[in-house]
Amino acid sequence: MLSQTCLLAGMVTLTASVCYPQNDRNARSLLRASGRGDHFRPGRRESRAVARHRMRPVAGPRVVAPTAGTGRRRERPPSGRKNQALHSSPPPRPLGYHSAMIPEPTVHATASPGPSPSLRGRIQAAIEAAWTLARADLAASASAGGPTPEPQDAPISIERPADASFGDFASNIALRLAKPYRRAPLEIARTIAAHVETTATDPNSPIASVDVAPPGFLNIRLADGALATATQRILANPTTWGHVAAAFPERINVEFVSANPTGPLHIGNARGAFTGDLLCRVLAAAGHKVEREYYFNDFGSQVKNLGASVIAIREGCELPEDGYHGDYVYDLARELPAEVLAQAQESGEDPSWAAGRWASERVRAGIEASLEHLGCHFDVWRSESTLHKDGWVVQAIDRLRAAGDVYQEDGAVVFRSTKFGDDKDRVILRSTEDAAPTYFAADIGYLVEKFSRGYERIIFIWGEDHHGYVARVKAAAQSLGFDRDHVQMILTAWVRFVRDGKEVPMSKRTGEFITLDELLGEIGVDAARWFFASRAASSGIDFDIELAKKQSNENPVYYVQYAHARIASILRKAAESGMAPPAADDPRLADLLAGILQSAPEALLARQIVRLPEVVEDAAASEETHGITAYATELATAFHAFYRDARVVDPDEPDRSTARLALVAAAHTTLANALALLGISAPETM
Repeated sequence: MLSQTCLLAGMVTLTASVCYPQNDRNARSLLRASGRGDHFRPGRRESRAVARHRMRPVAGPRVVAPTAGTGRRRERPPSGRKNQALHSSPPPRPLGYHSAMIPEPTVHATASPGPSPSLRGRIQAAIEAAWTLARADLAASASAGGPTPEPQDAPISIERPADASFGDFASNIALRLAKPYRRAPLEIARTIAAHVETTATDPNSPIASVDVAPPGFLNIRLADGALATATQRILANPTTWGHVAAAFPERINVEFVSANPTGPLHIGNARGAFTGDLLCRVLAAAGHKVEREYYFNDFGSQVKNLGASVIAIREGCELPEDGYHGDYVYDLARELPAEVLAQAQESGEDPSWAAGRWASERVRAGIEASLEHLGCHFDVWRSESTLHKDGWVVQAIDRLRAAGDVYQEDGAVVFRSTKFGDDKDRVILRSTEDAAPTYFAADIGYLVEKFSRGYERIIFIWGEDHHGYVARVKAAAQSLGFDRDHVQMILTAWVRFVRDGKEVPMSKRTGEFITLDELLGEIGVDAARWFFASRAASSGIDFDIELAKKQSNENPVYYVQYAHARIASILRKAAESGMAPPAADDPRLADLLAGILQSAPEALLARQIVRLPEVVEDAAASEETHGITAYATELATAFHAFYRDARVVDPDEPDRSTARLALVAAAHTTLANALALLGISAPETM
């Protein structure tokens, strides 16, 4: 058995023969168990407040490095030219549209009713029940003269050991309880193990056996019956397989992309789009109600500058110093209706504003079309101008005044954000004659408007260059009376695009950049989604464009999709030969599966298949999706190995063939559902 050093509660170092591998994952899991790590998976019986607390960063944002152009940005206009034709797109939704305007919003990728608990969840519940009984035994021992414990609650963590020879699951709960209960970890572990219901005492238990390993680990083996039951559930409810029920479901608003409507989306915006869409899919599959939002900054000077640029090109004049120079601006100039300028002249409005509003709406329609191409849908489209028009900014400032958190300085109105942890106070009304609100004032109004819709959690996905904005927004939320921990920011890291080993140069100022549509047109949506999903949002990415285009096992998405297509081919050929997977309610199915799950190829594949719900749980808890791509790859590898070692359709063994076809059908559903969580297609042929 492996010997390793474990860091435990109280930072006590122990050397043990244990079931965990010597790797970083183990160190993180032990740190989490000691309360010193992040993203600890909440116990099923934790309070709502504790579960919410653990589900989000408390002391600020995650992530470390910038993604150029990602998130809401008040940027100087780009210069330089590049062929960027406007999209042909459906009529745009009106600015300010949001889901509150319709009876019930469309919620994409929402979990279907009736998800099954993960096997890990069932194991955790069994260990919790055993610990309840074991605790009574320890208390009785203390009353009989044994050591007096100092009882404490300790969430029971269940991990999967890297070395399957130790079991399917393991728990270090006895090690964590040794100090407060003043008992040896081995004694506590043995007491818990004695109360665990296994198939020896309960045929319906998911646990075949529990072994105790020094100095006090519980090594747990799944029952074949649990694997068979899970397979039957997959066949019975394929569309809900992998979805889980949240212990405390939340209504969550996720705002992402939110690029200014002054030009087409470029690949710098891509990471925010992928990160937001993937997060929404995972949170919905984990049982939350998720609404996606896009925020347009259409109130600032950049809209006027865009309009001035369009008019200058239309009239053959020199572009303004802060004008926009992309070829798409020339397209806008050609398409600008004459009546837009005529109406502005008639009303006395600055024509640059009128042309800018028209042009930004055209650009917005193109952005919406690009995101639809990506498979990224939004429920809410909100504009900054409507926040002002509808009075949300004024209302927010009035609430800050009522709280006593604003003061005047040099003619400006200032929010006392340092009171809530910001590094300096922030101006919200400028010292101009019209006391114009700042961008930050609009963001404060946006918080009030969002919470008025009844969300329990608001998530912003920004580029890392917005790091300095986090503290002031959380400070405003706290001053307004909201829980600052219910306002969460996820900051995405940089992306470097590489072709043939060399970085692709990009600069909006010189016009040397690639649009999102160009990227998707070259490599395809599936490859792009996989590359972004397979990295933590906090990690920088070297995106190899040529590798993403390859249709070979070097390309991981192709490898996984090929496994799905191979399974589909097996099922088709079996049907052509007169064989098919049994129905989920076939009375023979349980016995047929039990007959094959004792064999290595089938058992290894089944153990990979049943992991999907816990992979979803982990992805939702960590708010990252790279665990899903890793799982899909592992499942594809497990299937390829199974196909190599086991003959699926054998006329001489019809019962075994039928059982194997059931397992193959379950693998088919599981791979398809894992890919669907990533927004990636699952081809039937390749």
